[in-house]
Amino acid sequence: MADSRRVALEADLHVHSTVSDGTEAPARLLEQAAAAGLAAIALTDHDSTAGWADAAAAVPATGVALIPGMELSTRQGWTSVHLLGYLVDPDDEALVAETAHIRESRLARAETIVRRISRDYTLTWDDVLAHSAEGATIGRPHIADALVARGHAVDRSAAFEGILHPSRGYAEPHYAPDPLTGVRLIREAGGVPVLAHPGTRGAERVLPEATIGALVAAGLFGLEVDHPENRADALPRLRALAERHGLAVTGSSDYHGSGKPNRLGQCRTAAEVVARIVAEGRGSAPVLP
Repeated sequence: MADSRRVALEADLHVHSTVSDGTEAPARLLEQAAAAGLAAIALTDHDSTAGWADAAAAVPATGVALIPGMELSTRQGWTSVHLLGYLVDPDDEALVAETAHIRESRLARAETIVRRISRDYTLTWDDVLAHSAEGATIGRPHIADALVARGHAVDRSAAFEGILHPSRGYAEPHYAPDPLTGVRLIREAGGVPVLAHPGTRGAERVLPEATIGALVAAGLFGLEVDHPENRADALPRLRALAERHGLAVTGSSDYHGSGKPNRLGQCRTAAEVVARIVAEGRGSAPVLP
């Protein structure tokens, strides 16, 4: 379903809105992208495509192309692994069912975490809801924002390093499929899967090569190597994995508005890689000015 025109634009391929844990509405992201001089962005909210329509409506006025996408939650053992799925079919039955299951589990997990925290700190579920948009995929960032508003942390990052750190004992996992299932779901929905920020835990915590090989065999397209949170020691390993397995290298900011220090457009994906993603995507099409 790719647009008949060749889409070869440098892009920031990992951006979040208020539909998940970003602080800006989808249309506002397109305005900010125009101000940042970006030709294209991908909207990749967690386990949701609900922001696509609002973002697409802002394309003509802003002149910024939209690559529809999502960030799919998966889990390998106790390790959270995220997959970026570009140009999926938003109505694919299997993907819709799986993301609904994930969002329901995220909601139950968030309620459990808030209940645990409230034993030691002043925090209510209403506090969390006040920091999330209606219909948003509620997650730990919304709890972090509520903790900041209550004066228990100075910002989101401090909340994650403090009260929300697993060592504090309030953590609770949520349901997510394994990465292999995630790659297959994205491909079967006509999408193009990329492993998100695979080096945030350092070189020693990059997924094992055997796992990468299995994901490639299932249809993995690329690795998000150029990401502000990938650790420097992991980058040579990631580039070597990409070369050995014929994977594309992407770059993205993982912009969350004021929710993270990451700046929109600070890492970008080369135009030729964007063109390859568009050529492979069958589930939906980019929205062009």
